[in-house]
This record gives sequence, C-alpha cells and structure tokens, in this order.
Amino acid sequence: MRVGLDTPELRAWAMYDWANSAFQCTIIAAIFPVYYSTVAAADLPGATASARFATATTIAMAAVALMSPVLGAYADYAGRKKRLLAVSMAVGVVATVGMFWIRRGDFRLAEVLFVAGNIGVYASYVFYDSLLPHIVPQERMDRVSSAAYALGYLGGGILLIINLMWILHPSVFGFPDAGFATRLSFLSVAVWWLVFAIPLFVRVSEPPAIAGTDAPLGMGRAVHASLRQLGATLRELRAYRHAGIMLVAFLLYNDGIGTIIRMGGLYGAELGLPSSALIGAFVMVQFVGVPFALLFGKLADRIGAKNAIFVSLVVYTGISILGYRMTTSWEFFVLAFLIGTVQGGSQALSRSLFASMVPRQKSSEFFAFFSVFEKFAGVFGPAIFAVTIHLTGSSRNAVLSVIAFFMAGGLLLSLVDVEAGRRAARSSEAA
Repeated sequence: MRVGLDTPELRAWAMYDWANSAFQCTIIAAIFPVYYSTVAAADLPGATASARFATATTIAMAAVALMSPVLGAYADYAGRKKRLLAVSMAVGVVATVGMFWIRRGDFRLAEVLFVAGNIGVYASYVFYDSLLPHIVPQERMDRVSSAAYALGYLGGGILLIINLMWILHPSVFGFPDAGFATRLSFLSVAVWWLVFAIPLFVRVSEPPAIAGTDAPLGMGRAVHASLRQLGATLRELRAYRHAGIMLVAFLLYNDGIGTIIRMGGLYGAELGLPSSALIGAFVMVQFVGVPFALLFGKLADRIGAKNAIFVSLVVYTGISILGYRMTTSWEFFVLAFLIGTVQGGSQALSRSLFASMVPRQKSSEFFAFFSVFEKFAGVFGPAIFAVTIHLTGSSRNAVLSVIAFFMAGGLLLSLVDVEAGRRAARSSEAA
C-alpha cells in the first residue's frame, strides 16, 4: 500500500486509531457533551453543568498525566505494553457501555463514566504509541503514523455520521425516540472500539522487556522497580536533549492546536452561528483530515517531519487570523476545512518525530512523558483564552492570543537537531 501500511502488522496497529477515534468523535467532541447538558444535567443551572463537566474533564486529564509515567515505566520494565493497552482499553469500553443507562438527572453517573472513559482511552495511547518504534523502521515512521491518523479520522467520522442519522431520524431506524438513539450511539462506540482493536492484539507482537529484567516479577516488586527505572529515565533525559526540547515545543504548539479544537465550537456559537453549521463543520473536519493526513506523511518524506510541522504551524497562525475576522457561517466552514488540512498531519508527525528520537527499549516511558505534556497542553491555552476575554472583553482578541503558542512552539522546534537526537537514541540502543 502506498500509504505505508504494507504489512498485516502495520495495518493491525493502525486499526487502533480507527477503533478509538469513535470515542474521540462521539463521546468527547460531538454527542455526549450535548446529552450531558440537555439530559443528564438538565435539572442543573447551565453554568453549574458546564463547570461540572469541565471539572470532570480536568480530573480525567490530570489522572492520566500522573499515572502515565509510572505505567509507561512498568510497561517497558515488564514487557507488557499490549497487556496494559488491553486493560486501559477495557476500562474505557466498560465505561462507555455504562453510558447507555444514563438518563435525566444522572449527572453524577455521567461524570464518573466520562472520567473513566477518558482515563481509559488516553492511557491506552501511551502503550499504543510506544509500539510504533518497534514495528517500523525510523525512515518510515512519518508515513505510517500519518496513515494511522487518516484511518482514525475516517473511522471516527463514519460512526459519527451513523450516530447522527440515528439521532436525527430515530423512527427510520425503528428507535422509539432520539434519547434512545443517543444512548445507543454510546453503546455503538464501545462495540466499535472493542471490535476494531482486535487486529492489534492478534497481529502485533509484544516488544521484549528491558534487557536484564525479570518480567514475571510480582506486581508490587515490578512497580517498585518501575519507579526506580522512571527515576533513571528522568536523569537520563539529559542525554536526549533534543527529544526533551521537542517535548516542550510540542507542549506549546499543541496547546494552541488544542485550544482551537476545544474553543472553536463555543466561539462559533457565541457569534450566533446555527448548531447545524457547527455540527456540519465538525463532520467535515473528520473527512478532510483523511487525505491531508496522508499528504502530510508524503510531505514529511520530501522535506522532513520537522519542516512539515512548521508548515502546519504557519497554517494554524493563518487560521487564528481568519478566526479573528470571521463573521459568517461560510467563513466558519472555511476555517473548519483549513483545520482539517493540518490537524491530523501535525499530530501524526509530532508522534513519529518524537518516536524517532527515543530509545526503543524505553519507548513506553518516553511516550508516557509525551502523554503528560499532551495533557497539560489542554490546560494553558484555554486558560489564557479565558484571561484574554476577561481583560479585553473580546473573544476575537482571545483567538489572536493563540498565535503566541504557535510562535513559541515553532521557535523551540527550530532548536531541535533531529539527526543528533536520533543518533543519541540509536547509540543508547546499541549500548
């Protein structure tokens, strides 16, 4: 396959992006938040419901950020990446199944399940991403990572459209009402996630444990050893200077990306754009992201992943400027199209670029730090967005403030010597 997924193992690995993107689209972004505010928390004041939902999101992100380094160290030490991936996925799938029983007034149940589902899906990324350097050579990581993101956009978008059709036309599908169709959509996410994750567990081999360790250690001893290993990795991070700079650069520019994703819909609604336009734009992003994620993989082959990320940051800067000037629905669709062209590519290439600069035998530990930085990237941008609104009284000015994250992240990224970072990683593997 020209997209880079030319072996059963690579296709099986990439299918996990297809599988878990259903949770990202239906649960995190499009349907569950609306169901929470209009059904589960319908009896709460609007501001209270929003605050509780934001708190639940923060708790989930903080929990994953705190757990990821220890779990990553344990996965490398004990050679149990796939097992921990299965456990974290099971937590998310079970929580998503439970959402079927959420009804009016069940806001506490909804919050608990939402937190558990987020912990499950984001923890699973640590182990999933850490498999990448074990299954593909360095020179093909960009293409494979981008292809997986493209599959994720396609899978999540397909199920989201199916779910929206159920909700908008329940009688056509034999459902009693839109509420039942919505709850069934949550159940469909769990089934989709579970079924399409199976190829990974069948086809992808478990990487070996760190050399010289005894994988059958009891859990207590293994965790203790993992904590020691984590401390050693923190000290060793100085030897992987360029991977460390990449992490901080990623924290900054991904914060800007995350802010646009999280605040774009709210900004459009504030400008009075109809909900149909907002939902339609979100669906469009999913499908525009498919070919452009693949194109970014090819672009990285030509100019390098680092330069391709620079291209995406320039486009994101333009998106912020256009967002500042936006007044109509068609302009919002233009912005959504532009976001779709760079969102998947920038994140896929960030994953593969970082993977190429870390030692394979410690990939879970390093991707655990990657996960921590990714979670904190969801904190600072929205906070500055809110502060800017408070100080200037304008959401338009807040949209412009996001440019600072792209500029700062791009500046740090320019300091990353990719080849030096890769040499350091390969030297560690050979030692």
